[in-house]
Amino acid sequence: MTPTAKSGAKDRVTIFDTTLRDGEQSAGAGLTVEEKVLIAHQLRRLGVDVIEAGFAASSPGDFEAVTRIAREVGAGPDAPTICSLARAVPGDIDRAGEAVKHAAKPRIHVFLSSSDIHLMHQMRKDRETIMNMAVEAVKRAKSHCDDVEFSPMDASRTAPEYLYAMLKAVIDAGATTVNIPDTVGYSNPTEFGDLIRGVFKNVPNINKATVSVHCHNDLGMAAANSLAAVEAGARQVEGCINGLGERAGNASIEEVVMGIETRKDHYRVTTGVNTKELGPSSRLVSDIFNFPVQYNKAIVGQNAFRHSSGIHQDAYLKERTTFEIMDPERVGWRGEAIVLTKVSGRAGLRAKLKQIGYILSEDELNDVFAAFKTLADRKREVTDADLAALMSEQLRIEESQKGYRVSDLRVICGTGLKPEATVTLECPDGTLKTMRTEGTGPVDATCKAIDAIVAFPVKLTEFSVNAVTEGIDAQGQVMIRVQHNGSVYSGRGSDTDIVVASARAYVNAINRARTIRFEDKTAKAGTVR
Repeated sequence: MTPTAKSGAKDRVTIFDTTLRDGEQSAGAGLTVEEKVLIAHQLRRLGVDVIEAGFAASSPGDFEAVTRIAREVGAGPDAPTICSLARAVPGDIDRAGEAVKHAAKPRIHVFLSSSDIHLMHQMRKDRETIMNMAVEAVKRAKSHCDDVEFSPMDASRTAPEYLYAMLKAVIDAGATTVNIPDTVGYSNPTEFGDLIRGVFKNVPNINKATVSVHCHNDLGMAAANSLAAVEAGARQVEGCINGLGERAGNASIEEVVMGIETRKDHYRVTTGVNTKELGPSSRLVSDIFNFPVQYNKAIVGQNAFRHSSGIHQDAYLKERTTFEIMDPERVGWRGEAIVLTKVSGRAGLRAKLKQIGYILSEDELNDVFAAFKTLADRKREVTDADLAALMSEQLRIEESQKGYRVSDLRVICGTGLKPEATVTLECPDGTLKTMRTEGTGPVDATCKAIDAIVAFPVKLTEFSVNAVTEGIDAQGQVMIRVQHNGSVYSGRGSDTDIVVASARAYVNAINRARTIRFEDKTAKAGTVR
């Protein structure tokens, strides 16, 4: 195997999670500070080594999120490294340093374009200027913390000689990790592996830094390229839960980790990830981002360990390993749920919630238990999927304490009738407001009534409905995206009544838009410390 750069043990791969930074750049995503902190706590339970908590200089809200994660998730000797991204400009670097300084193990991640196509069309600067900017940026980051990562953006399309020279220069300036991004997902495993081998061969001081990779999935090869880089000696892999990220996304953390774990005979390396938390992490991130996981998604998809073919079923029942290369329990797969009913108690509910990624205090459990009992009275069985939807609704109720909440909804519709909705919302100040409107359908009438009460201009851009579970008593889950001032915000609502679910989703989207805008305005006013 190719000799590796400095990274502790040669056979240990550092897992760098950027769900809260690159993942949030997914079109249509937008998280509140509380949601980011909740995900960060789960990432710590998952056992990732580095959490890129955000881009501190991008907005006051992101600065607050990185700061809180550094304080709350990055505390203690066993905490993960907390990282903030920064452009190679002084203001970004200083802002990042200010945010991550509260962590036990802070890191600043500086990036700067390196390919000729980026230099010519994006940066409009020559190679020498870019090289000097890179060196000065690393030196400035080094004045804030010892752990500095540098990424030459679009490295896979950068002239190799220039890339090697830039890596040498930034390592000399103090970079402890050099990250080789396949920024536009252009490379392939053979080519990318050769690039990493070229870095080891042609950068004379490469032994002073960890070699990292950050692969995008535009051609569907992000995980394969990342694993090819590991074979070539890279010892940090960057990615996102569920493969989220710009455009087609990043390397999927669960795919990279289980590729390494399942094929130890081939890769001969390990990670520090608690693989049983992969399933809960996937479900939590999917729920909070409002991005469903495709059924046949590797490792964490609903069908990942289900066998339909008669031939497969016959062999599986005789010997599991005939058609399964991983134990579902090893990755926290939900599988066929142990069903809860209305006679189930708090202990059973707590255990099932923990399995799907929610760890609650006693007070939080009491609140959820009351909602669980209400749901259980309406459904004969409550599955894991129902519980995930229930927790989503509880999170949205908590959000609505700062915003609006659907208090009452009555709809009149039918053949020959003009659809009419009467909506009562509980407002942020605790008052109730009611509005009756007509529409082209019950959902349209409901949304118009909500618009009239809230008076917050949004445009509904996407509406989809899915059944959470099977059966006529299934909960309906509605996902809505709205646009406000050029930004897109998503909302989700669940109920056995699809119109009620729609109202909750629409209000949830509006609340998120108001909350994120308020967080940015508040932080900009200087209330964040």
